[in-house]
Amino acid sequence: MQPPPSGFTDRLKRAVTGSGDTPLVFLGNFEVENQWALGEPALPRVAAHAGNAVVNRMDEFALLLGGKDDHVVLKTALDDGYRAYLEGLGLSLPTVHVVADQDPQRTVTEDALADPALLAALSRLAGDGAGLTAHGISTVEEELAARTGLRLAAPAAACCKRVNSKVYSRRLADELGIRQARGWACETLEELSAAVAAAGELLDAGTRVVVKDAFGVSGKGIVVLDSAKRLQRLHRMAVTAAERAAAAGGGRPRTALVIEEWVAKRADLNYQFTVGRDGRVRFDFVKELLTEGGVHKGHRMPARLSERQVAEITGVAHRLGERLAADGYFGVVGVDAMVDPDEGLYPIVEINARNNMSTYQAVVHERLAGPEEVAVARHFTVRPRRPLPFAELREVLGELLLTERGAEPRGLFVNNYATVNAAAATAGEDGFEGRLYGVLVAACDEQVAALDADIARRLAAHTERS
Repeated sequence: MQPPPSGFTDRLKRAVTGSGDTPLVFLGNFEVENQWALGEPALPRVAAHAGNAVVNRMDEFALLLGGKDDHVVLKTALDDGYRAYLEGLGLSLPTVHVVADQDPQRTVTEDALADPALLAALSRLAGDGAGLTAHGISTVEEELAARTGLRLAAPAAACCKRVNSKVYSRRLADELGIRQARGWACETLEELSAAVAAAGELLDAGTRVVVKDAFGVSGKGIVVLDSAKRLQRLHRMAVTAAERAAAAGGGRPRTALVIEEWVAKRADLNYQFTVGRDGRVRFDFVKELLTEGGVHKGHRMPARLSERQVAEITGVAHRLGERLAADGYFGVVGVDAMVDPDEGLYPIVEINARNNMSTYQAVVHERLAGPEEVAVARHFTVRPRRPLPFAELREVLGELLLTERGAEPRGLFVNNYATVNAAAATAGEDGFEGRLYGVLVAACDEQVAALDADIARRLAAHTERS
C-alpha cells in the first residue's frame, strides 16, 4: 500500500524538486556535521571527529523515506528477515543499491564514490530524471551528484553548512527577537574575548555556562563549565588553535564558538518543518525528548504541551522557515527547543537544517499508529556474541514486536536493523555492542513503559545466553 498523497515522502519530494512524481535516491550520511567541521576552528578537545561503525550503519534509516519508485544506497544488503518484516506491514520499499566494498569507518556516500559499478548505476538513474537527497549535504554529496549526473534535490553544500552552524542559529534568534538563553556567538577572537569576560561574570555569580563548537554533533563539541578558571583555560586553547590555523593558512585568526548561560528546563523539544523551493513553509510536528539520568533516551509524540505552546512553536517555525528560504535553503529543518520550569519556551536552541532522527519516524505516525496512540522512539543497547539475524530477534520479542496494522497497534516497530550487527567484525570474546532502533507504540505512557522494560529484559537475557 502506497502512502496517501499528503504523506511525508510526497511532501518532501514536492518541497525539494517541485513535483511529487520525481524519483529520489536517498542517502543516510549521518553526522554530516563532521564534513562541515573540516577546516573550521574549534576547541581542540571538542573538535576531533572519528568514524564510527554503528553510526555509519544508521544509513538504513533512509530506507523508510522512499516509496516503490525511489532508490536508496546502503552499505550492506538488508537482512532478509527484516525486509520480510517491513513488507509484512504493508510498506512499499524503494529499490536498494548496495556498495561493493563498504568500509565501516566511511559514510555511505564515501563508499559510493569508491564503487565504479554503483556510480554507473546511479548515472543511469540520472538519465531517468532521478534526484539525489541525503541526511545532509556536504561537498562529498555534491561530488557524488557531479560524478553521476544526479540532480541535487537540495541546496548547495555551502548553504547547508552555513545555516547549520550554531553561530547562525544564535544570531538568527537575536535578529528575530526570539527568546533564547543569554549568550554570545563568536567568529572573531575579539568577540570571543568579550564573551569570555561576560560569561566569567556569570560563573563568578554561581551560574554555569556552556561552550559549543559551531558544528558539534551528537553531544560532541559541547563543554559545560562551572568555574571561570576552566573557561579561561578553554579560551587560551581556542586562541592558540585559531592563531596556529591562521599562521598555516594565511588570513586573520577566527573561531566558531557559542557561549551560553546554562538555564533550567522542564523538557527538551524537537520540532520539524519543511521549506519548499518556492519558499512555502509547512510545520510537520513537535516531539518531546525523553531523558534518563541526563542521557537522551528517545522521542515522545505527542509532546506534552499546551495549545498555546504548540501555537507559539508553529509561529516560530514559519518565521524561521521564511528566513531560511531567503538565505537560499529548502528542505527539512529540525529545531531543538526547551520548556522552562514555568512553562515558558526557549523556541530555538539550535537549528538543524537537515534530516533529524524524528524525520525517519514519519512512517510510524502516518501509517502504523493512530492519532490516539503514544509513540516513543528510542534505541536499545544490545551486546550479542555473534551476528544476530532478524528472524532470531523476532522469535525473542514475540508478541512485543509490532507486526500488524490495525485500529489499536501495539508493540515495537523496528526502523533500523543494520546497527544491531554493525560492529560484529570487531567482536572479541565478550562479543560486540550494537543498537536496536525502534518506535514503541501503545495506548498510554504506562503501556509504553511496560513494553520498554519487557523488551530490554528479553534482549539482555537472550544475548547473555547466546
